[in-house]
Amino acid sequence: MTAIEGGLDTGVEGFDLQLEGFRRELTAYCYRMLGSLADAEDAVQDAMVRAWRHADSLRDASAQRGWLYRIATRVCFDHLEGRKRRALPVDMSPAPSPPVIGSLGAPLERAAWVEPAPDARILGTAPAADPAAVAEERESVRLALVAALQLLPPRQRAVLVLREVLHWHADEVAALLDTSVASVNSLLQRARATIAARDAQQASVTPLSDEHAALLERYAAAFERYDVDAIVALLHAEATMSMPPYSLWLRSPADVAAWLVGPGAGCRGSRVLHTRFNGQLALAQYRPDHASAGPDGQPTRWFPWALVVLGVRQDDDGDPRIGDLVFFLDAQRGLFEGCGLPAQLTREDTDTR
Repeated sequence: MTAIEGGLDTGVEGFDLQLEGFRRELTAYCYRMLGSLADAEDAVQDAMVRAWRHADSLRDASAQRGWLYRIATRVCFDHLEGRKRRALPVDMSPAPSPPVIGSLGAPLERAAWVEPAPDARILGTAPAADPAAVAEERESVRLALVAALQLLPPRQRAVLVLREVLHWHADEVAALLDTSVASVNSLLQRARATIAARDAQQASVTPLSDEHAALLERYAAAFERYDVDAIVALLHAEATMSMPPYSLWLRSPADVAAWLVGPGAGCRGSRVLHTRFNGQLALAQYRPDHASAGPDGQPTRWFPWALVVLGVRQDDDGDPRIGDLVFFLDAQRGLFEGCGLPAQLTREDTDTR
């Protein structure tokens, strides 16, 4: 086992090659580039192995961070070469009109989708004492933003993240990409235009606040009651709902309600756990296992069903509403296990919440 495979830093000819201290921020960077936590973690591991093998080429310990980002960027470019970009359902096709209520179609392969990432794996590098920095870090991995980044060619994507998220200087980015400052500025301008055009098509997403947390708490309570009218009352007028790995998506509270009382009715009786993904409040939905019903006819066990990432938008009056519901269906995907969520809930679990 090599030092890096064992998760260790190592000494190379008189200085320490400190790798592990950069793992989380590099994972967040690669996640923004690749749209998949699993791919990002693989890319970081590959980058660190390359760094460890070629550590004798670096003599300046203070330059390690930039050197690692250079390697990680090359790994991401290699990974993206010739591959179809990841997306969310809202980016893959128009919403059906009229909506195809009742037909999900065939699931697409996992590599088609932008995937969620738990906060604990990609956040935490901003100083906790600086609320503005923490808020900016959360915003930079918001699911809709990560999906928007996938619209960009790889070099534009890297420039936008390095300049606007990580706040590198243009000359630093130029050195990393072996190009000129003028080229970096041109790439940044084109990337900004693409992201701005996408943002113009969507209601602005507001920062997380106690008011928004209360809104999502009300949604969770209404969902567990399966009170469709109460759920609809919390939705933005342009709310969307999608369910990767299926390409179907819906727009408007009326279509969401039709789905919930129709094909989605099997979610009645679900339980949810509060969690955090992509810098946003999220829910882990567990669907009832009716085969486990006890003498009272009620289920005694709930199994993983979906990770629900909830986006918040302001309505015309400036009030927060739930604008986006993305249900990442867990079936045979291992999302719950990979994120450290329980493999099931029991009646005892739900009674003690």
